[in-house]
Amino acid sequence: MVDGGRIPALFAGLCDDAAVFPPGLAPLPDAVAAHDDHVSAWYADLVGPLVVAATALGELAEVLGERAAPLPVSVTLSGGPTRLDGVLKTVATLPVELDALEIAVPDGMGPDEVLAAIGGATAPVFVEIPRDDRRIPLLRSLSRTGHRAKFRTGGVRAELYPDETELAAAVRTAVEAGVPFKATAGLHHALRNTDPETGFEQHGFLNLLLATDAVLRADGDPEALLAERDGAVVASRLREWDADRAAAVRAGFTSFGTCSITDPLTELTGLGLLETPRGEA
Repeated sequence: MVDGGRIPALFAGLCDDAAVFPPGLAPLPDAVAAHDDHVSAWYADLVGPLVVAATALGELAEVLGERAAPLPVSVTLSGGPTRLDGVLKTVATLPVELDALEIAVPDGMGPDEVLAAIGGATAPVFVEIPRDDRRIPLLRSLSRTGHRAKFRTGGVRAELYPDETELAAAVRTAVEAGVPFKATAGLHHALRNTDPETGFEQHGFLNLLLATDAVLRADGDPEALLAERDGAVVASRLREWDADRAAAVRAGFTSFGTCSITDPLTELTGLGLLETPRGEA
């Protein structure tokens, strides 16, 4: 899997740049400048779009000015799809490339209403799946629509972290429905860990890759894989994958949002899954 300073296909586009969101909370001008640096670096293939909130599009217009090269962005609508048309009109006036929309589902909105509300989207939609009894029917309703799912895997409070059983069930439902998904919030490290400052139990993004593979192949226990903390064990399993297996997993688990691009880069390198090219820090 290690390929002389190049990003293996398994990790290509894995890290959506969510620098402006907690806990990073980078000012938008700084986030744009840092993103430009990331996509000019040797690890550019690791990096997905810059994630920005719909409410920040006005500020983004000021930051970008008369920018020549379009900035790839994913726009989040935390209030739901009611303002989708306005967001699309605003985005069309900006020097950006709209890679995706990430749309929350308000309380009380059912699957049919969600699908009707996002029907006019002009980019792939990641529907943020609520952690209630709408999860399974909503995921199933997304099947064969071209839309995708978004799972929250953490946050600023302990109760925002789904446990292994809940997250494995969500992954299983998405995979069985043929719905690609991304993850956001709480995936601060490659491996399952206990945060030393908060005590929160945090999922690892490599564990989530393994769990997705286990569901796809009906081989292995996704809950146990989400709980695995041994980096050598996780890295060894990933090294066993051939190109087809890696592609199948990434078709299911498309990316995750991270407020730091360099942290996952450093951890992947530390696990021996990436190799920094000679002469690079």
